[in-house]
Amino acid sequence: MSEITEPLILETLKQVIEPGLSDDIVSLGRVKNIKIDGKDISFEVALPSPGAPLKSEITRLSKETLQRRFPEIGKIKIDFPVPSTVGNNPEQSGALPGVQNIIAISSGKGGVGKSTVSVNLAVALAKTGASVGLLDADIYGPNIPLMMGIKSPPAPKGEKISPAENHGVRFISMAFFVPEDTPMIWRGPMVHGAIQQLIRDVAWGELDFLLVDLPPGTGDAQLSIAQIVPLTGAVIVTTPQEVSLLDSKKGLAMFKKVNVPILGIIENMSYFECPHCHETTEIFSRGGGRLAAEKLDIRFLGEVPIDPAIRIGGDTGKPIVMADPSSPQSLAFIQIAKNLTEQVASKNSEKISLNIIQ
Repeated sequence: MSEITEPLILETLKQVIEPGLSDDIVSLGRVKNIKIDGKDISFEVALPSPGAPLKSEITRLSKETLQRRFPEIGKIKIDFPVPSTVGNNPEQSGALPGVQNIIAISSGKGGVGKSTVSVNLAVALAKTGASVGLLDADIYGPNIPLMMGIKSPPAPKGEKISPAENHGVRFISMAFFVPEDTPMIWRGPMVHGAIQQLIRDVAWGELDFLLVDLPPGTGDAQLSIAQIVPLTGAVIVTTPQEVSLLDSKKGLAMFKKVNVPILGIIENMSYFECPHCHETTEIFSRGGGRLAAEKLDIRFLGEVPIDPAIRIGGDTGKPIVMADPSSPQSLAFIQIAKNLTEQVASKNSEKISLNIIQ
């Protein structure tokens, strides 16, 4: 029977590799404030991102590793303090207090299912335990309220507006404030002002992630969001065919010009699986997103099949991740959410390392 000491705990926890990285949580400097009370121990793991999937996985791995090393161990308590030096630091100009990571969801062209991906990705992140917000910045075609199942305008909260909330996600959209049949014929300054109001005049509260569903292309909305708030990064949604991939590369180049990190590529409508014979048909080809990610040295976050259930979920306000969480389509979104969380953690680790070096 080994005596439980702090050095032995640290030595044991070196076997716990942080998901998405190749280093252990001790070498990365994550383990803090170890306390030993008889056979019970507690410690903190200071993650660079508040992503819930990392918390659950690190908790499981840490407990299993410690219990193997110390069979006599009692209670193991692991806390995850809220990071204060990553994502959007409130002291940084333009940041949103309480919002840790702002992520732009973009596409080079319309018709790739970007809003559908944004909604299901937001719900998937929320189902992991993260606090999530969704900003519908698609000024010209706002449809997030329809997909989220709430069309009533949110109520005021003092000088600000309370976001609508459903499926565990807080969200806001211009669709709440403009009649459905009114076209948005706005020039650049009006688009910039509208996006700024949707961000600044909403009482978002504490959020791990704020996803921003941008309009397609590389226009005023994309530039505005990059100027108004410090983005953790951008995610590009594409379909496998060549024309969509070409437009996606333009979007990637635009974000790089405004110094926004690219967190990864999602390939939507990758294939169709027949529900009867289970034969797979690649309607729009397949694998183009993965190939583009490899060529551009960008993380491929995952692929989503084309399926009527996803469309029905969007039309009825019940996203597939919520309506049928065990379906292959939902599992694809959930895996993408996990990959995105790991990528955010990795990017934030890079930021911290650079700050230390500087």
